[in-house]
Amino acid sequence: SLGNLVIEKGSITVNGTSLTVIDAQKDRFSVAIIPYTHEHTNFHQIQVGDRVNLEFDMIGKYIARLQSR
Repeated sequence: SLGNLVIEKGSITVNGTSLTVIDAQKDRFSVAIIPYTHEHTNFHQIQVGDRVNLEFDMIGKYIARLQSR
């Protein structure tokens, strides 16, 4: 569950590449990847259903921690 950790215009890191979130919903998010980034990362090799490493925006993590208290 992505919960409150992803917000529109916030950032998320996918496989080590920091990207801007353009759409955030409860169970999914979208990012825009420019052609240069697509070609010079492993994004061009990723298939639907592949696992990727996600690192969430630190501000989102702090907000989630405060909300849980």
